[in-house]
Amino acid sequence: MSSYKVMDILLTFLGFIFICLGIIGSFLPVLPGPVTGWVGLLLLHLTKAIPQNWTFLGITLFVALAIFILDYFIPALGTKKFGGSKYGAYGTTIGLIIGLLSPIPFGILIGAFSGAFLGEVVFDGKDTNKALKASFGAFLGFLASTGIKFIAASIFFVLFFVKLWEYKAAIFTF
Repeated sequence: MSSYKVMDILLTFLGFIFICLGIIGSFLPVLPGPVTGWVGLLLLHLTKAIPQNWTFLGITLFVALAIFILDYFIPALGTKKFGGSKYGAYGTTIGLIIGLLSPIPFGILIGAFSGAFLGEVVFDGKDTNKALKASFGAFLGFLASTGIKFIAASIFFVLFFVKLWEYKAAIFTF
């Protein structure tokens, strides 16, 4: 087996890992899902078996970066839309991390909502209805942002396997 075949298989395997991490990163605030998934697409295109399509890689990179940037604004916009403050947005992020580390089911969702609520209560303890409304906005922003990231990462996953299937003989024949 030639060394470039070994390298193609290694790049394909690493690309698969990054594609899977991209989907996982759609839900984890510490891992940029679509950008990580895009690295998987790049690794697949760096193999000798698959022709490099820089237009495809450029468009998918643009999409991944746009979603990465929007991910910082969407939860805050949801919080602001429902009358929240930056403390609600901070609380959402802290709640997400705590929810992620907690062993309870749906910890991320409960953490996002609770964190936004606590952040708003700390900011303005007099009006719990306003805090509840703002935390609902932060929660909706988080869900929208997560949904967009998951859709993009899933599309990258499908694109990876379509391209892999198309060139499977060139990669895996010895």
